[in-house]
Amino acid sequence: MAEHMTPDEFRRAGHAVVDWIADYWATLGQRPVTSQDAPGAVAARLPAGPPEKGEPIEAVLADLDTLITPGLTHWQHPGFFGYFPANTSGPSVLGDLVSSGLGVQGMLWATGPACTELETAMLDWLADLLDLPARFRCAAAGGGVIQDSASSATLVATLAALHRASGGRWRDGGIDRRYRAYTSTQGHSSIEKAARIAGLGTDGVRPVEVDPRTLAMRPEALRAAIEADLAAGVVPAIVVATVGTTSTTAIDPLPEIGAICAEFGVWLHVDAAYAGAAAVCPELRWSHAGLEHADSYCFDPHKWLLTGFDCDAFWVADRGELIEALTVLPEYLRNAATESGAVIDYRDWQVPLGRRFRALKLWFVLRWYGVEGLRAHIRSGVALAARFADRVRADDRFELAAAHPFALVCFRLRGDDEVNAELLARVNATGRVHLTHTRVEGRYTLRLAVGSPQTTEEHVDEAWGLLTDAAHTLLPH
Repeated sequence: MAEHMTPDEFRRAGHAVVDWIADYWATLGQRPVTSQDAPGAVAARLPAGPPEKGEPIEAVLADLDTLITPGLTHWQHPGFFGYFPANTSGPSVLGDLVSSGLGVQGMLWATGPACTELETAMLDWLADLLDLPARFRCAAAGGGVIQDSASSATLVATLAALHRASGGRWRDGGIDRRYRAYTSTQGHSSIEKAARIAGLGTDGVRPVEVDPRTLAMRPEALRAAIEADLAAGVVPAIVVATVGTTSTTAIDPLPEIGAICAEFGVWLHVDAAYAGAAAVCPELRWSHAGLEHADSYCFDPHKWLLTGFDCDAFWVADRGELIEALTVLPEYLRNAATESGAVIDYRDWQVPLGRRFRALKLWFVLRWYGVEGLRAHIRSGVALAARFADRVRADDRFELAAAHPFALVCFRLRGDDEVNAELLARVNATGRVHLTHTRVEGRYTLRLAVGSPQTTEEHVDEAWGLLTDAAHTLLPH
């Protein structure tokens, strides 16, 4: 029987793993961004079962090179411009390594006091860094917590909103009336999923029209939807506004939306999963104007703030409402610290009971980069996206499909959908870059999202060169 790994063996193997990661990062630019494997290829390369006897770490790393990495999409690649960034960094990886080594289960303050208290401090640090409203600080009535994703943050906000809208009946007796959530037609799909999980049904979300120029929610359309539901006996429970929508990074008008929510007593959750990171830069905080109206807010450091997945920062203005909606305390979790009321038990702020020590990687990142380093990273992405957008404007074969306030550029050839789909396919087939698409006002549109810390002007210019070369054959000048 294989022996447990000793500390000395772990030290030697750990050096080998860190070297492997460093070599991987160093060679990313030479790799194709996406896998050329057909479906099932990776599974076919794997043995039918585990080895009878244990194997050395060198054998595992060798197979990592030959079996696994050829089947990856390389999200850290400098030419990865798809979706939104999901970037990590050296300090984040090291923080995750320490978290895994400690193996702390942070469901209660009592099961890991430093795990809880570091997380509370990090969410306050982030709130200061983004200049969030004072009511989101732990010293006030609110506070922050790390969720796994913005999807979970939306679900938790929905549950708390239902608890409020029902006067507590949601928790005690389930859905006793018809409740509704509202978001723009550009809102994330997780909003619909949250409504379904919460028991609101397939029509639990009412999509609200957007301004065709800005693609942002129309406040007058929101008001009309709420008034119509009230007249029909439906209870408005939550409005999810977005700062930086998934398709185009449109920004919903929070001041007007917040005023409507306050008038009708509706919970306002603000989803800034991608664009929230931009608020580390004072010149980009205009995008968060009106956030003081929000009951909850979230953004993902694991997208654009150099912290590896999973790490969503979620704040509430009144933690008491959230805890009351979600808390369940079986006998086996009772302890003196919890009974005292002097501590935070983050199990009451989320759906799962268990919690990893995710605050460590955030702590490592914030300390390594500092405020200046994080701002430099965001500003670099914005500048590179602006550089690309300038290229699009200067070529009359192309057009910008939406504003680009952050580091995403939506653009298209002045042709039909088929031409644009073929353009995307040809550029991605080179293996040098990877872009994705959306639809803007029904038209097939390409998206280029900058975020990797390795991406430079050279990589953005290469992407533009590949696009213009392909465009020349598809739509001659």
